[in-house]
Amino acid sequence: MVKFAGYLVHGFLLFIIWLSSFQDVASQYKVNDHSSKTTTFELANPPGTGVSGPIQISPSVIPKYESPPLPWTPPMYPTFPDTYQPKLTGKCPADFQAISSVIDTAASDCSQPFAALVGNVICCPQFVSLLHIFQGQHKSDKLVLPDAVAADCFSDIVSILVSKRANMTIPELCSVTYSNLTRGSCPVQDAAVFEKAVNGSKLLDACRTVDPLKECCKPVCQGAIMEAALAISSGGSNNNVNALNDCKNVVFSYISRKLPADKANTAFRILSSCKVNKVCPLEFKEPTEVVKACRNAAAPSPSCCTSLNSYISGIRNQMLITNKQAIVCATVFGSMLRKGGVMTNVYELCNVDLKDFSVQAYGMQQGCLLRSYPADLIFDNTTGYSFTCDLTDNIAAPWPSSSSVSSLSLCAPEMSLPALPTSQQTHKNHGFHDEAFGALRLIIILVSVVYGAARHQNEI
Repeated sequence: MVKFAGYLVHGFLLFIIWLSSFQDVASQYKVNDHSSKTTTFELANPPGTGVSGPIQISPSVIPKYESPPLPWTPPMYPTFPDTYQPKLTGKCPADFQAISSVIDTAASDCSQPFAALVGNVICCPQFVSLLHIFQGQHKSDKLVLPDAVAADCFSDIVSILVSKRANMTIPELCSVTYSNLTRGSCPVQDAAVFEKAVNGSKLLDACRTVDPLKECCKPVCQGAIMEAALAISSGGSNNNVNALNDCKNVVFSYISRKLPADKANTAFRILSSCKVNKVCPLEFKEPTEVVKACRNAAAPSPSCCTSLNSYISGIRNQMLITNKQAIVCATVFGSMLRKGGVMTNVYELCNVDLKDFSVQAYGMQQGCLLRSYPADLIFDNTTGYSFTCDLTDNIAAPWPSSSSVSSLSLCAPEMSLPALPTSQQTHKNHGFHDEAFGALRLIIILVSVVYGAARHQNEI
């Protein structure tokens, strides 16, 4: 087991270095937005519990393996930009220091080398949560920012994040603009008017502590937010979807004003996880060649499996996805194949696993499925960036029962996933599992030797 674990650690160190090769083309990948402008604010999920902290790995104990056979070109080391003092507009009446911890988290989650790869799951959820909290911290009788200063404040927020190593393309990556800081088409913006229309105590009680294991399937906070948004959207008689979504942002701002920033951030990230994990963020092209090769396959077929694996290899490099998103992606793709006439479970015939739908380590056939709960990227001056993966190498991709995905429910008992914690397991999972297979939880570290090399290259 020790040898096996060492092999995986080494493999994923290569995986992290390999990821850096995306930084020159990261801007080509844009999060596939399946929602409206304002519902983007509900992306993401919460720091999970029961997992040990990053495993500190000394370069001297990393096992030495031979390099992959040629042709192979070593990827560039990641470049971590230096921090600096941002140049602000001076026109935004806000105390950025009051929410500095949330800003720091957003800057780390949207770090320049990895923002595009983790945008859908980690970066954008934290960024929009920051905007909600910024709205709530705005000191006035209004729950949202006036149009006159919204653009300047938005510009200052992005400038501060970029000065802390964040990617400068966050607004485009997350499809968010300064208008998200305003009331939009919501008729209510005054705090006093809001509190006359909404039972503030009931709302805060529902959202003060959000249960990450129950909220997505048995909504409590989400229901309270929708109820409040309906109440201020023309007394609940306005059926305008944009107005309702804009009013939900006003509700988020009210919650941010009443709760401590860290509690509001945790709540918003949990709520966003419910939305993120319902949708596959990968973009699929019509699998014409796969359908042609696999339509009549009833047994393992080299041509079918080659075509199938080639197609999946082409889509998975778009981004890292969560374990629950992988279930949705596998179901969506399988439904496309069934619609084209592939009735046989080709996932089983060709040994397609859930991890195959997320970014793979170069040459290692090891996939990184991010946790379904919100987990942050962590930056350390010594070890560099680290993030948590749920490795589900032995979990087969689910083959859909029909060509429709409307019946898929991640809340159904049969959709439980061994790698996901249950309420009973939450306090039992500490670090590595004993089993060599199944769900192996691993903290991936970019060790100091890599960061040091990157700094050295920058200095030359």
